[in-house]
Amino acid sequence: MTTFLIILHIFVCLALIAIVLLQGGKGAEMGASFGAGGSHTVFGAAGGQSFMGKLTAAAAIIFMLTSLILAYFYGQPGSSSIMPTSIATEAPAANPAPEAAPQPTVPEAEKK
Repeated sequence: MTTFLIILHIFVCLALIAIVLLQGGKGAEMGASFGAGGSHTVFGAAGGQSFMGKLTAAAAIIFMLTSLILAYFYGQPGSSSIMPTSIATEAPAANPAPEAAPQPTVPEAEKK
């Protein structure tokens, strides 16, 4: 079940990216905002929702639903996770005290 949802989620994610990139920008319809005939329509200057707008909304809804369902499945106790549940901690090994640095010996000739 989760494998199917992950595959669907990835497919919808890629489709949503493609759909958004295929849509035309709002700058293409700037004439309507200044009263170029399209501003007196039933839906206003923006017009009705296009097919691409409806497809974007449907893909976004499916993407959100699969995100929530996957989060629910993987948030349940007993579900598999990539994080370890228990980490074995060992006490660090006792380091022996460092040896004292050797004292430099002064030759007998320099002592006098």
